[in-house]
This record gives sequence, C-alpha cells and structure tokens, in this order.
Amino acid sequence: MTQQPPIEVIRPPEPSSAPASNYGLRRPANLAGGGEPGTAAPRALVRVTQPDLMRRAILEKSRGRLVIAAFGFSAIFGVVAIKLALATVLNPADARRAAVLSRPPAPAAEAPVARATVTDRNGEILAVSLPLTALYANPRQIENATEAADRLRSVLPNLDRERLIQRMTGERQFAYIARALTPREMSQVNALGIPGLHFEEAERRYYPQGRTAAHIIGGVDVDGQGIAGVERHFNARLRDQPNERLRLSLDIRVQLALRDAVQRGITEYNGIGGAGVVIDVNTGEVLSMVSLPDYDANDVGSATMDQRFNRVTVGVYEPGSTFKLLTAAMALEHGLQTWQGYDAAHPISVGRFTINDYRGKGRWLALPEILAYSSNLGAARMAAAVGVNDHRDFLRRMGMTSRLGIEIPETALPLVPPQRAWRELNTMTIGFGHGISVTPLHVATAGATIVNGGILRQPTILAQEPGVERPGTRIISERTSETMRRLMRLVVTDGSGRSAEVPGYYVGGKTGTAQKTGPRGGYLENKRIAAFVGAFPINAPRYAVYVMVDEPKPNARSHGFATAGWVAAPAAGMVISRIAPILGMLPEPATPEITRSIAMPMNGRGVPGAAAPAAATPAPRPVRPAAQPPAAAVPRLAVQREASLAPR
Repeated sequence: MTQQPPIEVIRPPEPSSAPASNYGLRRPANLAGGGEPGTAAPRALVRVTQPDLMRRAILEKSRGRLVIAAFGFSAIFGVVAIKLALATVLNPADARRAAVLSRPPAPAAEAPVARATVTDRNGEILAVSLPLTALYANPRQIENATEAADRLRSVLPNLDRERLIQRMTGERQFAYIARALTPREMSQVNALGIPGLHFEEAERRYYPQGRTAAHIIGGVDVDGQGIAGVERHFNARLRDQPNERLRLSLDIRVQLALRDAVQRGITEYNGIGGAGVVIDVNTGEVLSMVSLPDYDANDVGSATMDQRFNRVTVGVYEPGSTFKLLTAAMALEHGLQTWQGYDAAHPISVGRFTINDYRGKGRWLALPEILAYSSNLGAARMAAAVGVNDHRDFLRRMGMTSRLGIEIPETALPLVPPQRAWRELNTMTIGFGHGISVTPLHVATAGATIVNGGILRQPTILAQEPGVERPGTRIISERTSETMRRLMRLVVTDGSGRSAEVPGYYVGGKTGTAQKTGPRGGYLENKRIAAFVGAFPINAPRYAVYVMVDEPKPNARSHGFATAGWVAAPAAGMVISRIAPILGMLPEPATPEITRSIAMPMNGRGVPGAAAPAAATPAPRPVRPAAQPPAAAVPRLAVQREASLAPR
C-alpha cells in the first residue's frame, strides 16, 4: 500500500503576520519541482486580495512624498535659522535699519529740463518746464516741398500750407515746423517716412495757475528766454540752476482771494480795471499782487495791451487822500502834537487856484479830525507848515521819488515836480495827494512803513527765511508809528473807512479818491481812482492791504457816489475777512489792553492830560492862509477833488 503525502492546509493569514514576499500564492516546493519529493516540510500559503495590493501601493507612495516634504521643510527652516543668526548674532542690522528709516525721503525724480521750476511760498507750482518733441526740417534734403507739405498736413492739419512750403524750401539747413508734438503725432509723422524731417528734444514752459499771478510770473519766448516778470528778472538763475526751485513770497490762496475782491469791486461799480496788494509789514514780502484785467499766462499772444499792463508796478496815479497819512506822519516827526491842528474854516487861494473842503466843518480841526474827515485844508496847511525842502526830503526818503527795488523789471518812476519847480503850492496839493503820481505799490509800501515801527523795507517777491530780519531804513520814530496806528484806526471806526471794518481784526487805514489826468494834462471829469490802504490787526500790525478800482461809476446802491469809502473800503474788508483765517489769524475779542492800545479820541476833549484845542493854528511852522477873494472873484476849484466827493 502506497503512503500518501500530507495534505497542506491553506489558512488565512494572521492579522499580525508579514505579507508574502511574492505577493501571490506560494505553491509547495514538491509541486513546483523544487527539492526532492517527499522531503519538503509543509508551509502555509497566504492569499492577498486586489484591494490590499492597492492600499499598500498608496502607502508606499505617501511614504515617499512625506520624506520629500520633510527634507523641504528642513531646508526652509535651516535657511531661516541661518538668516536669523546673521541678522542677530553675526551681523546685527538694527543700526543700519534705524539709519535707513531716519533718512529723509528721496525727492521725486524730475525730467531733466533747462529751466527751473517756480513755486509760491507753500510749494504750489507757478511755472514749470515740460519736456516735449519738436519737429524741424532740413530743406536741402527735401526734394519735393509741395508734396512733403501736403503729406505732412494730413497728420498735422493745423499747419498753414503756404507757410509750410516756404519753410521747407531754400538752401538753409534748419527750419522749425512744429515745436510741440504729442507722442501720437510724432509716431504718425515718423510713419510718413519723409526725408529731411527730423525730431528734436525740447521743452515748453507751462503755467498751471493760468491767470493767477500772470503779471508777476511774466513769460518766456519760443527759445525759453524770459521776457517779462520773474521769468525775465531771474532768467540767468532759472537757466543756470535748473534743478533748484525758485520759491516766491506769493501765497496763491491770498492771491485768489484778493483777485476775487478786486474783481467784485470792478463789477459792482462798472470800473475799467483795478489793483490790489498784500504785504508783510515786517519783512516786505509781497504775498499777493493783482492787476485787472489780466490774461492767461499760457496764451500771452492773445492778450491785449490793457490786459498786459501791470497797474500795480507800472501804473502811476495821483494817490488822493491816502497820501494824508504821509503828511500826518511827517508833521508828527517835525514836532506837531496830536491835539494840535489847523484852520479848516477858510479856503486857501494861491494865484488862480483855490483849495477848499467839500461839506467841511467850517472850523479849526485837530489832527485826528483832519484825517477822519479827510480835510484838504488841514492837510495842505500841515504840509506847508513843514516847509517845501523838508517835505520833498521826507518824500524822497520814503521812496516816493524813485523806482521801487522789487524783483520785477516792469516798474515805473513816480511823476513828481522837478526840484527847481517845486513851490509851496506843490507842497500844499501833494499834502492831500494831488500833484504827484505814484504806483499802487509805492502807497502800499509807505503804509507798511508807517505801521511797522517806521522802518522802510523795499518790497520783495522772494520768500524770506523765517526769523531772518531784512535790512531797512528808519523813516519815522516808533512813537510816531504808534500814533499813526491809532489815527488809522480812528478813520475806520469814525471816518470814511467804516466799510473796511472786520470784527476781531482791528483794521486801520485811509481812503483816497483822486481824479485822473488826461494825456495832455488837466483833470478828466467823472474819471477817478478810488483806493484804500490799511493794515491789520492795527494793535500789532502784520499785513498791509491796498485795494484800488479804476474809474468806478456811481450806482443806486452807493446813493450816487463812486468814492473810495463806497468802492474800495468794502473790497478791502472783504479781502481781510477772507485772508486772515488763511494766514492763521483768529479774531480777537476787544480786551481792555487792545482797546487802550488803539484808542484815539477825535479832538482830545475828555482825554486826561490832553490840552484843550486852541482856536488858532498851533503848528510848528504856521502858514498864513491866502486872503480870500470876493465871492464873485473866486475861480472854479481846480484842486478841490477827493474831499468834495467823499461820503460822510
């Protein structure tokens, strides 16, 4: 009987058993032909299903990815650790970082130009050069000028055909065709492929503010050379230092406010023009200068002569009663006391001329009354009391006989009588602002001198460094300046300047109305200048203001008047009310200290220590009034002007 081999039992694998190495069914060794029959030991076979194989393949793949991720994160953290070590231990960066943060920010890069930028005191751009492309032709390289012109006009239709053909013809080698091409126009011209046309890098002067401050900035010609205003005066400086901005003393905000006020006065009273100035009384800086009508600085070619005319620095006018401030200051310097005065009851006749007051008080007037009531008789006798020589010398020292030193080429020389022809009559009429013609800037500068303590500083258009005192010349004493401030305040509170009052800013000033002279001499009927010059706050003056309207016309609102009290004073008040907050000034309440510092009674009555007004004229150098002719022989008043028009 044959012995049978043992049967191999296939059992499922234990959960903890390792998988078979061949991942399949392992057959017995004797059945596979290996080993000797009958000698193989029995072994267990494990059956692995397909899902198990897939799961194990996924585990193997995930294991590889985890290894790669681990190496990646290790590298990243290693780099971070090295950087931290370098920044904190080996090479600390705190000091360098602090130094970098403390550096001021680098200025914005500007395109290279050949002319410097002009700004106002706050950095607002007034004039700037912009790079552009110019087109020029070499006529020698152009074979058919007519054909080339027609093709070029297809791209630049604004070019004149005949002029274009003329410029592209001839033996010259250079002729400008267009000075400012846009990038698109440049590309179109280049695509034409016309021989003899070339491009050139150029620049154009642009004035972002347009009409604002056009008379001050001026302009340049096609070659970039200054021809007027600041552009002309600083032409060399702007070209030699193109990367350094020229900072002016102007404040564009004040400029706009002043222009609006002057334009309103012109519109309401149908004037033909006007002017305005704002000056820092302590430095002489011109914060604003307006001349109307004006023009667009970017289109000066279309401006009329009247628009180009700068009424502030070129126009010369008889100042009228604003000059009485100079007369009063001069008299105080020559010994006149505040409560002294002059006879204003009798007209002054010199030859065929008679000086009188319109609706005068008909009595002796103290100095405050002369200014508040704007008495021509009082001012004339006051000037005559000082004397012809001293009067002329005072005006010379005040700068009324010479050009001002402002940095603008367009300045006028005042019209004054020659020394050999300066008579007592000239002194009398100039005492109340007639017989002499000066620019509005002269009057504004004189007003600043009177209120700032008596120091004359030439007006400047350049911004000054804070805290740096500009040199000047003393013209009147500080005591005289203090008295004049009180008198100017009295004119606004009780005189013809009431309309200039702005609560909380204590305005002081003087109105002035003068008839205009004709081209052949003589005064023109119903053609006048209405002006106001003042300062604020008068207890501690900081700014002087001048406003003028040229040839205002009466209207129903002014009850038929067109004098400075109706025309210029309200405009000045409007200016002050708008610019004071802009300049950082707040209205102040009327404290006892302020009230005492600016108080000035009319004639000294009721003032402790003040002498009672005398009935006679107690002037240092009294002038005997000319005998009054009979009423039938009194000639037509030739020098009676502003006072006869001033409203009461």
